[in-house]
Amino acid sequence: MKQLLIILLLTTMHFVTINAQKAGFYELKIYTLENADQLQRMDNFLKQAFIPAMHRAGIAKVGVFKPIETTENTSRKIYVLTPLKSLDQLDKLATLLSADKQYQNDGKDYIDAGFDNPPYQRFESILLKAFKEMLETGVPNHLTKASERVYELRSYQGATEKYFQKKVHMFNEGGEVALFKELGFQPVFFGSVISGADMPNLMYLTTFESETSQSEHWNAFGKHPTWLAIKDLDQYKNTVSKMDKILLRPTEYSDL
Repeated sequence: MKQLLIILLLTTMHFVTINAQKAGFYELKIYTLENADQLQRMDNFLKQAFIPAMHRAGIAKVGVFKPIETTENTSRKIYVLTPLKSLDQLDKLATLLSADKQYQNDGKDYIDAGFDNPPYQRFESILLKAFKEMLETGVPNHLTKASERVYELRSYQGATEKYFQKKVHMFNEGGEVALFKELGFQPVFFGSVISGADMPNLMYLTTFESETSQSEHWNAFGKHPTWLAIKDLDQYKNTVSKMDKILLRPTEYSDL
């Protein structure tokens, strides 16, 4: 009996550990910056204050990404991805941060910035619900340096909610998520936007060790029998009315 209880306890602990890594929701913040000074201040805040505070709050992996520089405008953005177990956790984060003295001290430049010297111009907050086929946050294990990696953030808008849900079905039941995993895209997340601009839409983030790897993976995807079998099915026709894509790189201090 004693051995049975020990086995049950270990099994329960293992189950809890696995579920602690799951994310039911994500918050994606996109900061727009006016100049290099704001960029440096945001890097300092995120690295020294925000990410450590998230770790103390029980969020083990926070992603911070910057656009691969193509124009001056696109380079002055920072994308911050925070995995969440529930909406309740998001609701309680502000209270936790206000009570975290180390965060308040380490993030003083950001928190107490004056109206005439803000650390950013504006930010957008997007709330997503994780796809059921990928409830765990993916942690890429690329061997290349962060400065060489390519992270591809895509957004698919639907003409109506019904068409949008069909595209979500294509990812989950249709096998698209499974195909990304099979081909080694090392996705970080797939999610439906439940609060944000340009709805209805979904977003997902795939990762590659280099630009060459990105091209090779998408070539393999386009030729794969699974994709060829589902892409022209009547039930999935006209499910994407607009696609946006931005190429990112993780910062050296990003967890993802």
